[in-house]
Amino acid sequence: MNIKLFYKTQRELAEVLNQLIDKYWGNEVDENELLQHINNLYLNNPSKIKKGDEYTSILQQICGKRRLDVINRILNNKEDINA
Repeated sequence: MNIKLFYKTQRELAEVLNQLIDKYWGNEVDENELLQHINNLYLNNPSKIKKGDEYTSILQQICGKRRLDVINRILNNKEDINA
């Protein structure tokens, strides 16, 4: 899967996150690859993913609750490891 590091819009980023998580659920992407890509996307596009402590409204609408739960767990685990 070809994933860029930087995205122009929240909508593009949300669509890539959806594809990535769906491929993981379909066993097309392994767990380490999922973790690495989501962490890299967040590091390079933080303002397109979160505003304060909340996910942006575009991300909430496009990704939905189940995918945001996966993203949240990955990002929270990363923060716990760095603490």
